[in-house]
Amino acid sequence: MIFGDRNKGGAGDPQANKSVPAAQAPPKPAPADTYSPPTLSPELAQACLTFSDRLLASLETQSGVAANTPEMTALLTERFEQLYTHAQLQLTEDQKTLLRTAILDEVIGYGALGPLLRDTDVSEVMVNGPRSIWVERKGKLVQLTTQFGDGDQLMRIAQRIVRPLGRTVDRKKPYVDARLPDGSRVNIIIPPCALPGPTITIRKFPSKRLQVEDLIRFGTLTKKIADFLQACICARLNIIVAGGTGSGKTTLLNVLSSFIPNDERIVTIEDSAELQLSQPHVVGMETAPADIDGSGQVTIRDLVMNSLRMRPDRLVIGEVRSGEALDLLQAMNTGHDGSLATVHANTPRDVISRLETLALMSGLNIPVEVIRRQIASAIDLVILQNRLKDGSRKIMQITEIQGMEVNTVILQDIFAYKTLGGAGNEGKGNLEPTGIRPKFTPRLEDAGFRLSTDIFLK
Repeated sequence: MIFGDRNKGGAGDPQANKSVPAAQAPPKPAPADTYSPPTLSPELAQACLTFSDRLLASLETQSGVAANTPEMTALLTERFEQLYTHAQLQLTEDQKTLLRTAILDEVIGYGALGPLLRDTDVSEVMVNGPRSIWVERKGKLVQLTTQFGDGDQLMRIAQRIVRPLGRTVDRKKPYVDARLPDGSRVNIIIPPCALPGPTITIRKFPSKRLQVEDLIRFGTLTKKIADFLQACICARLNIIVAGGTGSGKTTLLNVLSSFIPNDERIVTIEDSAELQLSQPHVVGMETAPADIDGSGQVTIRDLVMNSLRMRPDRLVIGEVRSGEALDLLQAMNTGHDGSLATVHANTPRDVISRLETLALMSGLNIPVEVIRRQIASAIDLVILQNRLKDGSRKIMQITEIQGMEVNTVILQDIFAYKTLGGAGNEGKGNLEPTGIRPKFTPRLEDAGFRLSTDIFLK
């Protein structure tokens, strides 16, 4: 059930009745921030259980499947009113609404996850088994006081997520990637691979597509740097956005893509569709997992190779993570200028090493030196973004790839993030110019962008 006491073990909790000797008691962890969505009192929680069981029983005798549709919601709402009247509960309107919402979550929704998915401040939901739910809220990880009743209930929610997509998660295939109707990305892994129990990770996306003005307001970048990046996009520079998990790479890639002119044909390639481009001529492609028999898989590399036959003016790849790196580098070097992609890396120098490794995963016997020269020739700019300790996302470096010297790729920072330092200033700083103008400045001018020299001055 979504309304449990965190200090009480349930029937599925093997540690519920065990005590730890004082001499062996583990040290108490530092208190974590907590966040509790609207919950029911114990009495209403029991009513929620009773009503949910009765509604599910009535649906089973009629259709056998509780589909989350407007018609089903209307039917359940009508039957809830009948049960509510018969139970003669005396609730305020707010309590009644909360009870009805909780019941709908239990019968056709996502249980305890329902309020979290509706909370616009929650950007990520992490369920580590039935007893531990964490969320990323306003950039920080916080632990919930609510929980699922047991692993079976959590497993039902997991199946409810994947069933409409025609996917399954079971012992034969204990993990799956899926997507909610609102586009949120979901990963599910279950025992025996997940030790705490069914584990669900949901990456939410804002209902309103973020604009460059939003990133300026958040402090991710400045107006001058936004103008510089817009010039780079319009001048058809090949750009890699790098950073760690949750650093905001895809969000930044989405904003950068908004600078692409409307008269160009854009092909986007992603593992899970996240990009929301506003241009009129966009062809979105998404990978496909293998069927149960192992056939039917479509990878990023398959889509990259196919996209080159689709007359793209721009290639936008959600994340480069395998042998498609080599195909992308070759495309960038053979007329597909202005391509954008993200890659996991911690520094601009790591981007080079990472792309080398990924290109080698293509299975072709190519010397590393040749791949390195491909990288130096293909990529013009690396943008590094990080999530800081205070939860904010910042662009840390904007680095030009200037070419090769002997066997080394030459990198030059154009902008670098300078922290203020000192107590109380964690995460505070500015993205400042290094005083060096990029070598590709003539390309910006040829595209009609004559940027002020102030942008590059310290």
